[in-house]
Amino acid sequence: MTPQEYKFEVTQELENILDYWKKYTIDNEFGGFYGQINDRDEVVLKAEKGLVLNARILWTFSAAYGKNPKLEYIEIAHRAYQYLRDFFRDKINGGLYWSVNYQGFPLNTRKQIYGQAFAIYGLSEYYKITQNNDALDWAIELFEIIEKNSLDTIYGGYLEALAENWQPIQDLKLSEKDANEKKSMNTHLHILEAYSNLKSVYENEHLNNSLEQILNVFLKHIINAKTGHQALFFDDDWSIKSDIISYGHDIEASWLLYEAAERISNEQIIKKVHELAIKMTDSVQIGLSQDGGLAYESEGEHHDADKHWWVQAEAMVGYLNTYQLSKNDKYLKQSIKSWEFIKKFLITSSGEWFWATQGTENIPMPNQDKAGFWKCPYHNARACMEVIERL
Repeated sequence: MTPQEYKFEVTQELENILDYWKKYTIDNEFGGFYGQINDRDEVVLKAEKGLVLNARILWTFSAAYGKNPKLEYIEIAHRAYQYLRDFFRDKINGGLYWSVNYQGFPLNTRKQIYGQAFAIYGLSEYYKITQNNDALDWAIELFEIIEKNSLDTIYGGYLEALAENWQPIQDLKLSEKDANEKKSMNTHLHILEAYSNLKSVYENEHLNNSLEQILNVFLKHIINAKTGHQALFFDDDWSIKSDIISYGHDIEASWLLYEAAERISNEQIIKKVHELAIKMTDSVQIGLSQDGGLAYESEGEHHDADKHWWVQAEAMVGYLNTYQLSKNDKYLKQSIKSWEFIKKFLITSSGEWFWATQGTENIPMPNQDKAGFWKCPYHNARACMEVIERL
């Protein structure tokens, strides 16, 4: 496949993904978007509605409109913004709830910093297409709330979660599969991503310094410079609490870190991240299979070879980014091979992707969402947009 063919195919796929979300997910009865759609494209009517899902919809359709100004894209972006503002926003304590019920009433009112970060990410993108100053002001307010309540002024970095009123809590887990630790790679990666996007519309010394400090946290505490892998969980003083290797997060971080480094224009950090991005991309080779798919993760002797949708999407971008940094064609070929795996095994007839495939025959993982609390039009739509722009 030539790069031109690759670009043409993902351009078509981007439209298919966006069409799915427009067709299947809009909740005309209670507002916003359905909280869950199963693998048979059936709505789970009373499913909770998650902050991450709604913030990612806001980002996706705002970004899509920025690339291709279709009226239907900006209408969905408006819908996502209004639903976040009217139902997720905590008007007493500030920030946003982690989830609301299907009718829009607060359900899980904790302040998961990961979720606040995605709201900043979406609001910043929405501001780009609307110049809505209320959206920008809200994104800046969320940045200041995170800095005030979550920043660890002793050891650096950010705490995972706080109570509704921003007081400490015992249960910090992002999801049931995550460790209950004070800090995580995943939350830091998406704070980095959010601050980087906010900086593209808001020049501020505090924001710039915070973004630089997060990059230094990755360089000092999170990334193993020898292996190119990231540690996933930490206590407050950055003692590592897990030996899991997440191939998807390694390849995703490789390009998000470089994007953030370029945004702060620190040549020393750019040089370090340039080298590390290539190292991190090479580090996930052990998770690649001959069919082009990238495994989920490994822990000690246990290797989880399931191939999740978001991991394959991030592989498309990570390998393409490393090709641009290194000029080595092998990375471009692997990006294309990742796409060919997706085409063959993950894309469904209705337009969205399966959650994951299992085994050497890549059978779709049963009983998993097409849309839901974690299954959002973000990794795959963003991968398409990144490939289109980079090619």
